Amino acid sequence: MSRRYFGTDGIRGEVGQFPITPDFVLKLGWAAGCVFAREGRSKILIGKDTRISGYMFESALEAGLSAAGVDVLLTGPMPTPAVAYLTRTFRANAGIVISASHNVYSDNGIKFFSEDGTKLPDHIEEAIEAQMDLAMTTVPSAELGKARRVEDAAGRYIEYCKGTLDNRFSLKGMRVVLDCANGATYHVAPKVLSELGADVIEIASSPDGVNINEACGATDPARLQKVVLAEKADLGLALDGDGDRIMMVDHQGEVVDGDEILFIIATALQQQGELEGGVVGTLMSNFGLEQALKQLDIPFTRAKVGDRYVIEQMQQRGWVLGGESSGHIVCAQLTTTGDGLVAALQVLKAMVEGDRSLYDLKVGMHKMPQTMINVAMPRKLDPMQDADVVAAVREVEAVLGQRGRVLLRPSGTEPVVRVMVEGEDGHEVARLCDELARRVEKTLQGLAS
Repeated sequence: MSRRYFGTDGIRGEVGQFPITPDFVLKLGWAAGCVFAREGRSKILIGKDTRISGYMFESALEAGLSAAGVDVLLTGPMPTPAVAYLTRTFRANAGIVISASHNVYSDNGIKFFSEDGTKLPDHIEEAIEAQMDLAMTTVPSAELGKARRVEDAAGRYIEYCKGTLDNRFSLKGMRVVLDCANGATYHVAPKVLSELGADVIEIASSPDGVNINEACGATDPARLQKVVLAEKADLGLALDGDGDRIMMVDHQGEVVDGDEILFIIATALQQQGELEGGVVGTLMSNFGLEQALKQLDIPFTRAKVGDRYVIEQMQQRGWVLGGESSGHIVCAQLTTTGDGLVAALQVLKAMVEGDRSLYDLKVGMHKMPQTMINVAMPRKLDPMQDADVVAAVREVEAVLGQRGRVLLRPSGTEPVVRVMVEGEDGHEVARLCDELARRVEKTLQGLAS
């Protein structure tokens, strides 16, 4: 069944534009409630990030779920991985996150977790979409769902994060700059680090509804780099708006991305004898990660881009570690989904136990120069179905030979085609990527006209 609403990471778009409208979200809540209520009284937990439209959509979901006879637990602003965790601990039938992750504040989205804190199975998403085709009804008044606020949600998640480490673990003496992207981690991440003993310097931790991800966070760590150097900090941590991504900055002000974080965690787990199997990356993972893991005899495989596909590969292979260059890191021995804060704690653990800096830990991996350009896509198209685009890609591949690779893929969250070129020579890579992006853009404009 082809999806009309659900993408690889729930439903996302611009607020006020279909389907991210109050009436659609109201009915979505009702449809989901009907599906989960089929086996008796249901309970669904709702969390959100800090964007201003979250108030509106929280109310709409609450009303729709109540109309379907489903009880609602409201956490308020809460990281996406926290919602996955709390869904399990409260024995809820599902969890819902109102968030557009790393997108600007004028976007929003709805994504679901199963009772196990994992992505919804396909058949449940299909059932919800089918329910959306029916006229909305309301259960008898005596059967309406009730809603209540979960007052200790933040405290529960803070304790969970600290509990992923030994109770004797300490960050005492470590100076950390923390960028919360003015997002959902603003009230939990600083407490986790400070309660573990770190000297925490906070930036972008004062959300106002519209400054989420604005010149800050995992997608824009430039300010973090400057503050790390100015404060002479040991490192910097940058989360994204909903807390499922992490990027880091070492004491020299250099960004440490998701590929390098995967390498550091994999190396530490291998040394501890706790790395079960290998590592799952994506089509976008730097070739340098693959080479570095090969040197350590750690198996590596690539999934399609999207944490859903990374987790699927991990489950199929029985592996415990996977992630994306963008900073989605899944430590399956600790979490059911990508968790930026938990992944950061694993890197901090490697630093403390190995008495090494973040800079030293990443040295074992040499990243190949990689350039990516987003080309606007007027409508949903597969560029690799066009003969001219295929020919352009083949030409670039011929230039690179065995020294690099090319990847074109439509984004799952934005109306763009990502054009990526990777190779040994950074100048050559940038030039080839720019030329290819121009040809792809020209072709897409022609197809759309």
